[in-house]
Amino acid sequence: MELSVKAGRKFPGFSLDMEFTARSGRLGILGASGSGKSMCLRMLAGILRPDEGRICYNERTFYDGAAGIDLRPQDRNVGYLFQNYALFPTMTVAGNIACAVRGSRAEREERVSEMLSRFRLSGLSRRYPAELSGGQQQRVALARIMAYRPELILLDEPFSALDVYLKDQMQAELTEQLADYDGMVILVSHSRDEIYRFSSELLIVENGRIEEHGGTRELFKAPGRKVTARLTGCKNFSRAERCGEHAVRALDWGIMICTEREIPEDIRFIGYRAHDFLPVWEEDPEQEGGGCGIENAIPVGLKNIAELPFERNYYFRPLGEGASPDVLLSCFLQRERWKEFDERGIPRFLKLAEEKILFLR
Repeated sequence: MELSVKAGRKFPGFSLDMEFTARSGRLGILGASGSGKSMCLRMLAGILRPDEGRICYNERTFYDGAAGIDLRPQDRNVGYLFQNYALFPTMTVAGNIACAVRGSRAEREERVSEMLSRFRLSGLSRRYPAELSGGQQQRVALARIMAYRPELILLDEPFSALDVYLKDQMQAELTEQLADYDGMVILVSHSRDEIYRFSSELLIVENGRIEEHGGTRELFKAPGRKVTARLTGCKNFSRAERCGEHAVRALDWGIMICTEREIPEDIRFIGYRAHDFLPVWEEDPEQEGGGCGIENAIPVGLKNIAELPFERNYYFRPLGEGASPDVLLSCFLQRERWKEFDERGIPRFLKLAEEKILFLR
């Protein structure tokens, strides 16, 4: 399968410019609120018309500005799951599903019965949306989509309004419900956890543009851009000044970092995840003045601590020479590491493991 998009639209103060080719059955689109994620889905569905460009899915052309092609939403055979599920409040569960099915009355009844059984809704067929839980409403909405056998399914932040417990349940349920669907499913979200669990291919969207595109796990492990690192959970960044093939100065942390890896020439930032710091309690003479010692350690002073049920978040000021006074370093500890801090006190340095350092554009 293949989805090819090169299309955009201009709005007052904002431009949407999407260009990508996706071939995975599970595509995630990750971006902050207002980045253009949902607009991209609406273009694919035919709800939002581009100013120009081309959109093709599996050799079917949905839109081609130059050729004058713009298929209506009902002709694209695309299923769209909205944030609020968009169920008809005056229709029963069976009625909501039936409205998506074409054919004779007997064919419609057979298809509705099939969907009720498949999505575990048989005992709820005569209920109305207001009488259903959030999880049941989601199943009805997905059953309605699947009833007309769409070639492409679009999920627009379907878990955004749910609490954490229900969200986890419904994510697992949705994955199970779509397990045997052989078309492409696109999930839009600003939650990195949702995207990581669901998708195998990932688009990073910022200010209406694709900033990075690749395998989901590969981008989480080794993002190439600062926006990708931030959206995938990285908390610590410093401006970077390349000082050679194997040395870079972290300007905001006030230290020189030396690596066996070659430093990319286009590096602009250093990134480091909050769970990856290695605490150092004893002063290493090689680190005096933030020099290029083997430890690659940042001298720090504690600012504050936030204790959560299963994690402690320590916030430090970097004390390296020339370090930015406005920067705080986040060091997050899982519960099993608390004892060491309790016994030894606050560390004087935070060491960077070379393999965990992110070189970012």
